[in-house]
Amino acid sequence: MSTNLEIEFKNMLDENEYHELLNYFSIHEEQIWTQKNVYFDTLSHDLKRQQAALRVRVKNNTYELTLKTKAEVGLLETNQMITKADYKTFKHDHQLVKGPVYDALVELGIHVDELRVMTDLTTKRAEVPYENGLLVLDKSFYGEVIDFELEYEVKDYHEGLKIFNDLLNKHNIPTRPAENKIKRATAVAKK
Repeated sequence: MSTNLEIEFKNMLDENEYHELLNYFSIHEEQIWTQKNVYFDTLSHDLKRQQAALRVRVKNNTYELTLKTKAEVGLLETNQMITKADYKTFKHDHQLVKGPVYDALVELGIHVDELRVMTDLTTKRAEVPYENGLLVLDKSFYGEVIDFELEYEVKDYHEGLKIFNDLLNKHNIPTRPAENKIKRATAVAKK
């Protein structure tokens, strides 16, 4: 289990910009992996109302449970590795394994047994260290929709913002705000 502060900047890309950045950073196909995010909330959207999100990320046969809650700057992430059996029990029987994420949900007043799968998405991801941070290039699939996104994860907000904007300018990429993935996936699921 870990808790960390997530400070990241995001920008939507078009397909050409995505491929140009892959080339610029010498990222090859074998450096890109696939992960699936499955998002949970109550039917009355109790997490969303608290500006929180809960997901299970499935990657290389590992299952990471993550609760994101609003912080003064960025998001507070509570992460917990769970087993495949834990994931299936949560997804199908609505019983979440006890641990730090469960405790944090209870602290938020969430009835854990009311959590249900809201949506999911698959992402092809590449990461590269960049200027005291981590640059992430995502190609995400939500049903029939495909989008491309650049993320930059940092420790310092002000330094990160400058570096991120400089990177966009250097590559002539217009600023295109990116909603978080759960919002984009949910919007597609509603169509």
